[in-house]
Amino acid sequence: MGLRLIDLSQEIYQGMSVFPMHQKTFIMTNMTHEENMKTTGSKTLGFSARNLLISEHGGTHSDAVWEYKPTGDTIDKMPLEYFWGSAICIDVSFVPESRMIEPKDLEKAVKNSKQEIKPGDIVLLYTGHYDRNFGTDKWQTTYTGLSYEGAKWLAEKGVVNIGVDAPAIDHPKDLNFSGHLVCGEYDITNTENLCNLDKIVNKRFLYFGLPLKIRDGSGSPIRAVALVEE
Repeated sequence: MGLRLIDLSQEIYQGMSVFPMHQKTFIMTNMTHEENMKTTGSKTLGFSARNLLISEHGGTHSDAVWEYKPTGDTIDKMPLEYFWGSAICIDVSFVPESRMIEPKDLEKAVKNSKQEIKPGDIVLLYTGHYDRNFGTDKWQTTYTGLSYEGAKWLAEKGVVNIGVDAPAIDHPKDLNFSGHLVCGEYDITNTENLCNLDKIVNKRFLYFGLPLKIRDGSGSPIRAVALVEE
């Protein structure tokens, strides 16, 4: 039996789509190879580097509890076990964009996956939004998200990280931000802007999405991957 690594992360680049409340991404040249050679006096080798200006919530990222709960842990203080471990991906792509994901939808998706949710699991929700709408005007505006009851259903089963292939785990019309509200109540994280979930749907796998160790961070971009047995 072999292992395959599947990249679940979106590309980071200037002009990438970012949730409207967050800083846009800018990438600037710090020094070219030629400029560095002039600075060091080297005739054989120059070093080049760029500078990034990016939100803690830019691209594929995980949230610190502190982002939505002032008494919660910042990203550098959260348990690393929330960002890696045993995970499943369930298919909720049948839920229309016009409504939220409810407990009955999650129950159906778990049953169809032939998996079970265990305490400490990471659960990724395949909504199909990335496949349908990434790069279009609908990406930041038209997708489904968890209801309060749906998010609580996952949290009460012991899920420590809820991931989604959309800009947020909340429905864009939900001004109560129900998914984040529940994450705050249960001191758990969520991961947004995932991709390639179609490649792991209905599977159990080892997930890695480690955040940068940002002091007092409200979240962090991650390189999310799934290690799948074949």
